[in-house]
This record gives sequence, structure tokens and C-alpha cells, in this order.
Amino acid sequence: MWLIPLFVCGIVSGYVLFRHRGLPSGTGPASGHRKLSVIIPARNEEASLPHLLESLAAQTRKPDEIIVVNDGSTDRTAEIAHRHGVRVIDNTAVPAGWTGKNWAVWTGYREATGDLLAFVDADVRLEPEALSSLIEACERTGGAVSIVPYHEAVHANEKMAMITNVLGMFTFLSPFETKNPHQGLYGPFIMVSREHYEAVGGHAAIRGEVTDDLQLGATFKQAGIPVNNFVGGRTIRFRMYPHGLQSQLEGFAKSAALSIQKLHPATLALIVCWLAGLLVSQAVFLAPAGLTPWLAVGYLLYAVQMMHLSKYGGSFGIIVPLLHILSVLTFVLMLLYSLYQVAVKREVVWKGRQIHVGRKGH
Repeated sequence: MWLIPLFVCGIVSGYVLFRHRGLPSGTGPASGHRKLSVIIPARNEEASLPHLLESLAAQTRKPDEIIVVNDGSTDRTAEIAHRHGVRVIDNTAVPAGWTGKNWAVWTGYREATGDLLAFVDADVRLEPEALSSLIEACERTGGAVSIVPYHEAVHANEKMAMITNVLGMFTFLSPFETKNPHQGLYGPFIMVSREHYEAVGGHAAIRGEVTDDLQLGATFKQAGIPVNNFVGGRTIRFRMYPHGLQSQLEGFAKSAALSIQKLHPATLALIVCWLAGLLVSQAVFLAPAGLTPWLAVGYLLYAVQMMHLSKYGGSFGIIVPLLHILSVLTFVLMLLYSLYQVAVKREVVWKGRQIHVGRKGH
């Protein structure tokens, strides 16, 4: 029966793509104290920002400065940042040719004084040894590093993002991406030396790019600066879309369709193989009785694999992998929405801003 080889090929493809590269312990010898600036672009992040700032205050290796760039927030983001005693910069209007986040990050960089720069999204949470581990990783690799964080999925819509979470791990951890001149960084947490950042022009060089993390990584790579992505595990976590399905759709739409074209051909081929087996296995709920046992085998194989990968990727439990048909349907919906936004409307929406695709954003 041809179904079994398809499923086996899909499962094996997943494990080839998932390169479990954990962070160093953070206890290794440092090459000397380097001033660390943490830059946090924040737009209406009153719910998430306190968790990040509290976790930064608890670090074993304290940041030398923390800069929150208040990016036009209409909530208590700035008030919360001030209350935690960090430096707050109210961002100016976004200039023509820039996306909002790129401008906010660039604004923070221009005020930073550190030798090391950490660009951190407000929804990230850190264990006490996180910064020490990232600094060690940055020194060991001699380039830019980013983290694929552990996804703290609380609400139903967050748990339904399991498939997109797994695909994100495949995309950024694939061993083939190390040979890709377009290798990207993962946006929630990026660390790089000031020297390397300035050598490529920083976010000013990608000012209008929607997928800023992917483009920044490619810019480093093409300049000969190493790019490395690590699994965050429980050390670095985030809540990606706590505000409901709409923000989840918008977030996925701005990156999914655009990032596919940047993948290494081997990575893309293996992802297609993995998805083919996964999608075919969903037919277990519709197939005639003669095919049901074979499809059930495939469905269960994928369920077991996703339970295993979830140990590193997110708090999806046991039920969500077992009912992965629901996550597959969510993924298909988000992919179609992304394709519509990018290919038909030629614009995406993120945090209340419209960003044009195919020409420089604003």
C-alpha cells in the first residue's frame, strides 16, 4: 500500500528538518564584559510587557540598559515601562519607505550605547540564565543569533497554531538553511554585536521589508556574518497571539507566503513531503472502510511526532496533537488568508498598520 511509504517519508522528513540545537548553559567563561543593550519595540503591549521587564530584572547577567520604544501605543505601555524604571522613547511618526517595527527598532538602536544589541519582542519571557546563554552563543558563533522560543499556548486559538509552530521550527532549524544565502533570523529575540549590525546598515538596510527578521538574517549572511538559530526550550518563551484569532491571522499573513520563496530547496522539498503525508492522513475521517486502517496509521504517526516536537516547541499537550485535524484546518485557513493578502490585496495589516507588499512599506 503506497500510503505507508508516504507517511514514513513524511515523518522522516520532519525529523531531518528538526535540528535540536539548544542554547549553551551560559556558565562558560566570558571573553570580557561587553555592554549589553536590550531594545524592545512595543505597540499596545500593556498585557505582555510587564512579564518581559520582570524577567529581565531577574537575569543572572543583568542588561546594562533597557530601552522600550513606545511605538504609538494607545494603552498603558509607556506607563508600565516607566514604572519598571527602564528608559522609554516615544517613537516619532513612521517615515515614508519604512515599516513601523523597523523604524521603532532603528530608533532604539540610535539611542543604545551597548557593544551587544538584543532586539526583543514584548511578548517574550526569559528564565534567569537566558541573557547569559545568549551572550555565550553569540561569542561562540561569532555572528548574529536568534531563538525559536517555546510557545506558551493558553487559549484555544493559540493551541490551534500547533502546525504553524512546527513549520516554524522546521524553517529556522533546518540543517540545510545553514547553506542558504537567504537564511533568516527568528524575530522575537535577536542578538548581534554593534560592529556586525552597523557593518550591514542595520534595520535601515531593510527599512521597507515586511519580513524584517528574515531579511536581516539574509543581509548578515550575504555580508559573511554567521547566522545561527537555536531552540529556546523553556529558557526563552513567548505568547505569540494572546489577543485572539484576528491577530493570529494577521501575524501569519505577513510572513507565511513571503517566507516560502526564501527557503533552501531541500528545506522546501522536505516540508512539502511532511505536509503531503500530514494532509493525506486527514482523509481517515472521510475515506472508505478499506483505506481507513492505513490512513489511521499515518494519522497516529503524525500525532506521536507532534507530541514529541511539542516538548521543544510549545505547550500543546496531548489532546491537540491527537486532534491535529483541527490544527491542520486552522493552518489551511491561515495559509489561504496569507496568500489572499499578499497575492490579491498586495498588503497586510499588523497592529493597526497597513503595510504594502511588493514595494516599500511605510
